[in-house]
Amino acid sequence: MDDKEKYTSRENNDVSIPITKNDNRERKYNSQVVYPIISDGDVIGSVILLSKDSSTKMTEVEQKVAQSAASFLGTQMEI
Repeated sequence: MDDKEKYTSRENNDVSIPITKNDNRERKYNSQVVYPIISDGDVIGSVILLSKDSSTKMTEVEQKVAQSAASFLGTQMEI
């Protein structure tokens, strides 16, 4: 989030950002999109889309949904 960059895990592999705490250290989510919410040039949070389904791959559609939500929330925080 500090770099103000989006992250998309398109492949169902071990390269993912740990989002939730899992006491058993098992992978619960296979794909993810993380998009920063930027308000007045500062990152104030992020929009995260996760999938548990092993066959799901995050595509440009999911990226655009996260981007739209982050943009909307960032704009609302500036008002």
